[in-house]
Amino acid sequence: MPRFLHTADWQIGRQYSQFPPDDAVPLAQARLDAVHTIARLATEHAVDAVLVAGDVFDLQTVSERTIRQLFLALGGFSGPWVMIPGNHDAALSESVWTRAARMQALPANLHLALRGAVIDFPEQGFAALTAPLTQRHTYNDLTAWFDDAATPEGRVRVGLAHGSVQGVLASDIDSANPIAAERAERARLDYLALGDWHGCRQIDARTWYSGTPEPDRFKDNDPGHVLLVQVDAPGAQPQVQRIATGRHDWQTWEHPVSVASDVDALIERLRRLGGRDVLDLRVHGQTDLADLQRLQAALREAEAHVRSIRADLGALRLVPTEQDIAALQADGYVGDVIAELRDLQQDDGAQPSAVAAHALALLTGMLAEREPADGGAA
Repeated sequence: MPRFLHTADWQIGRQYSQFPPDDAVPLAQARLDAVHTIARLATEHAVDAVLVAGDVFDLQTVSERTIRQLFLALGGFSGPWVMIPGNHDAALSESVWTRAARMQALPANLHLALRGAVIDFPEQGFAALTAPLTQRHTYNDLTAWFDDAATPEGRVRVGLAHGSVQGVLASDIDSANPIAAERAERARLDYLALGDWHGCRQIDARTWYSGTPEPDRFKDNDPGHVLLVQVDAPGAQPQVQRIATGRHDWQTWEHPVSVASDVDALIERLRRLGGRDVLDLRVHGQTDLADLQRLQAALREAEAHVRSIRADLGALRLVPTEQDIAALQADGYVGDVIAELRDLQQDDGAQPSAVAAHALALLTGMLAEREPADGGAA
């Protein structure tokens, strides 16, 4: 009755260059922390092995320190780790794996398949059929040999592969590293553990993508899990349980604004965020100066208590009221510029409109923040 943890797409060494360092470093560290979590879960659930279906590393050129940190993280589980390279860390003639071997960093309980092979685990009662990637992109199905592969009698047959199940996933990722949708049935597999798709997804009763254990992008495809899999006997249908592992919650918000209550609602949503949230926010519509300033203040406040916020207000048109402009004391030339910018941004869809909106927000913001002429004395 073998029991496994199925995981993939750790992407260790990924650099979040689109974020400032204060956010990028913790996000990268969370990926390594997820491996510690997986090791702990494997021990707690007394699994017979951890199946890692590729893309352990994000790129071949990760630092030696990162390599050592990763393999030390496996120390939390003393049982077998069965691992294959994926497209990001393919088993090239010179690769992150050959570097790790020269460093003598590979632990004794790691069963690393750099070529397709059957790895037998008689004590645990299963045999692993592996289809590692030996180059970043292949155009033939590397799992085809599973169909005719022999395994010892009485063993649960488990496949590990990394790629795109044909005809099931989005068409734009079907071009490379194909895997036949019916592979588990053809090869008489009891379970097929897949990597490459970063969300947790069931293909059929015996075929699953575990997804990445730590979310890493603004895509709502159910990342942040490992799978606990139990196969009671050869031929039995696997029992699969999702276990949440993700530390951060990546969210994308599209928020329209047209009246003050829309700004109120957005500010309230921002206040409910916490330290695990990574937010990509796009605000569109129009607002006056007072509501824009309230929103900007709320964003500054949120930046202090969430993991990361990327806010795009480029499609939010500033329409200062006459009272706004009067309060800015924008007379003469400055007043004329504000009026011209207001007119320019009314031209929907044109590039000058977006530029004018941004310029108007900057100018009125600067005017609103200036010290009063008397230095602010009461």
